[in-house]
Amino acid sequence: MNTLVKIGLLVALGLWVTVAVGAGPQTDAPAAEKQFQGWLAAFNRGERAPLQEFLRNNKSDGADDVDGLLRFREMTGGFEFKRSEESAPTRYVALLKEKGSDTFVRATTEVEEAEPHKIKSVQLLATATPAEFRIAPMAEQDAIAAVKKFAEERTASDGFSGAVAISRHGQIIFEHAYGLADREKKTTNTLQTRFRMGSMNKMFTATAILQLAQAGKLKLTDPFGNYLTDYPNKDVATKVTIHELLTHTGGTGDIFGPEFDAHRLELKTLQDYVKLYGQRELQFEPGSKWDYSNYGFVLLGVIVEKTSGQDYYEFVREHIFKPAGMTLTDSLPEDQSVPGRSVGYMKPEGGTDWTSNSDTLPYRGTSAGGGYTTVGDLLKFADALSAYKLLDKAHTELLTTGHADMPMGSKYAYGFMDIRDKESHWFGHGGGAPGMNGDLRIFPRSGYVVAVLSNLDPPAAESISRYASNRLPEK
Repeated sequence: MNTLVKIGLLVALGLWVTVAVGAGPQTDAPAAEKQFQGWLAAFNRGERAPLQEFLRNNKSDGADDVDGLLRFREMTGGFEFKRSEESAPTRYVALLKEKGSDTFVRATTEVEEAEPHKIKSVQLLATATPAEFRIAPMAEQDAIAAVKKFAEERTASDGFSGAVAISRHGQIIFEHAYGLADREKKTTNTLQTRFRMGSMNKMFTATAILQLAQAGKLKLTDPFGNYLTDYPNKDVATKVTIHELLTHTGGTGDIFGPEFDAHRLELKTLQDYVKLYGQRELQFEPGSKWDYSNYGFVLLGVIVEKTSGQDYYEFVREHIFKPAGMTLTDSLPEDQSVPGRSVGYMKPEGGTDWTSNSDTLPYRGTSAGGGYTTVGDLLKFADALSAYKLLDKAHTELLTTGHADMPMGSKYAYGFMDIRDKESHWFGHGGGAPGMNGDLRIFPRSGYVVAVLSNLDPPAAESISRYASNRLPEK
């Protein structure tokens, strides 16, 4: 399973209903609103028996994933009701905020027309913080104190384990490690602990592609088949451009699913992924929409190899990690011993206890995601990028400026998300999968950089990076 950065993504929970705090059923409210309010008590209580009873009596098919709901309740801390946005007999929309983070969601409830108006579905859509609920920026010292307190609270509640680092203009103003790198051995996390970073290394892959473009070895507007001349599906290779691979607009699809699960430990090279998925047709016409594609970034890694004549992993070591001074970042196979690499911990479906994610890991990270790093190395990457040590100014701006529209009005650049509004601007990328989560946010106007890594399920790291971002001044 691959977990996307949460910004703007639909949390399709089927009947994972989010419910508000403190509101009691209103006898004169439309049916959909009353049903939503019923979920309120059942979900936010976080108790199995009342939740099961409510589902049995009020859901169309009388059943739901109770374990999943309870896990979701634990992850979010429940939801605070902020306002109603639409109320009709069979449809109700509410704005909610996670109690355990700064995340806002829009919940849409659909019920049957016929009495007793049982619930058909509820969907959650992450949404930007409305202007009236924006958090006022703090003085730097106060913001850091607030982040420190929040990270300590999340660690105490077993919702965070990892490391946090914040810098401004290249000077570290806060860094700390929390929790355990290995729960069995009682090894604590340190600032040198290496955490798996999931999709965060899409930033490195995109930087490598832009380095090759800057050197004149490829054109972003070319079909990728110009460089992968032996690609199995010629139609795909001639239609999809490198630009479209970089922006997730190529329609090339994902790598995770039943095929990946069946061949997880056999997929040892980037070419192994091409052999498995290379005959596949496009999911949509290239350029017609944005849809996150891990396979597209696998193909970009193969393009790096073909155009540079170097192994992908060697290329990023030599051209990105080394000039940036990133000495603790790499992507060695999981069967090789890596000093200081943390154990990832996940809570499986229906589970309540943290367990090792080792049985979910690929043989090795790819150009789409995987590998490991430290918060210190992420700060070094941000500094090298900002100082134009990796690319010239024009190609750095091309790399980090949004090109494709994403949900919520945000944009995707090349391996980076580009998030702007009147109050702030940052670019970066997150990563997540069972037992790992990370986020890097670079604020070009103020010079702040926020790096958070965790060896727990999402949104362990993202909740802290978002919390910090919302409170830092002059963004």
